[in-house]
Amino acid sequence: MKNFIFLSPNFPETYWMFCNELKNNGMRVLGIGDCPYDQLKEELKNSLHEYYKVSSLENNDEVFRAVAFFSYKYGKIDYLESNNEYWLERDAWLRTEFHITSGFQAEEMEKVKCKSAMKEFYAKAGIPTARYHLVHGYEAAASFANHVGYPVVVKPDNGVGASSTYRLHNDEELQFFMDTKNPEVQYVMEEMVKGVVTTYDAIINSKGEAIFESGNVTLLSLMDVVNDGGDSLYYLYKEIPEDVRDAGLRTVKAFGVKSRFVHLEFFRLTEDQEGLGKAGDIIGLEVNMRPAGGYTPDMYNYAYETDVYKIWADMICFDYSTKPLGNRHFCAFIGRRDNVAYALDHDAAMAKYGHKMVMQGRIPDALSGAMGNIMYVCNLDTEEEMNEYYRDMIQRA
Repeated sequence: MKNFIFLSPNFPETYWMFCNELKNNGMRVLGIGDCPYDQLKEELKNSLHEYYKVSSLENNDEVFRAVAFFSYKYGKIDYLESNNEYWLERDAWLRTEFHITSGFQAEEMEKVKCKSAMKEFYAKAGIPTARYHLVHGYEAAASFANHVGYPVVVKPDNGVGASSTYRLHNDEELQFFMDTKNPEVQYVMEEMVKGVVTTYDAIINSKGEAIFESGNVTLLSLMDVVNDGGDSLYYLYKEIPEDVRDAGLRTVKAFGVKSRFVHLEFFRLTEDQEGLGKAGDIIGLEVNMRPAGGYTPDMYNYAYETDVYKIWADMICFDYSTKPLGNRHFCAFIGRRDNVAYALDHDAAMAKYGHKMVMQGRIPDALSGAMGNIMYVCNLDTEEEMNEYYRDMIQRA
């Protein structure tokens, strides 16, 4: 029996389904987390062979001892994953320490975590990216910003989501940023790309082949949603555009991705941009070597009438999956804010769209900055239906 260690299996809440499907496929699933055992969901408890509680997953010594304990008790550890952006470097460090070769090693983390290092591999894939500058002093940063033209975007070179990401419009805003930024964080500055974010999401087997594919379009910039407290709007493709699939597969090959879920971000240019391309072209943004965040894994299931938790577990255990896809739909997410009065209040929204709603409820506070406070997710069959849904749901009272 092969051994799989799942780090932080209780968050996000639905990740117990990854563990459950591994168990159903005959894998011994071992959990390490900082949540007390009696507070775990019953479904997660039933999916784990054993659980090791640590006081904090940030504590290297405790987590190391947990893996060592499982290794001593059960023998060779075949896989170790969290499927969580925050713990990817911890995963890689533990794999390296315990000679677990089924995933990225510690020395490979820079290319998949640092936005500046990703540029080389996008270039290897033949995909252009925005010009960039690693921020140290004001003079060099101002020189770069004036060379590429304001506005520019600054963000942590190694960061999660859109946290601490800002758009700067002039030298004065740059100076304020330099005066107030966290001195412990390395920031990267990029030219502003005029485009809409689209993604290629896939489950990749050990040969670098996609056994499941999806993708989404973000209708409002995540940076603006986080900074301005706006609505969160994105949808899953009913059919993935061929140019997005092509860019995704070239990126998978360039980064050497094997045996994992990926969420690869691109821009589709909305206008011609010198040095990048023509309107409609695909431009590299950043790679995420894990499933898309929030409730997107569940949205895959609704959009394609399938079970990606099963497909992922099949990839781990068998390197292929026979789980079929059903009918395809646009799966449209909106996260609305508690402090906004909408033309369609909750009752009116449910009266009009409840029959198409596949998910609805409150969003945990830990995710609300990027996703809103209350989510509504609908399966819709045409772009016209989806556009009407979004117009109705974002209209203010």
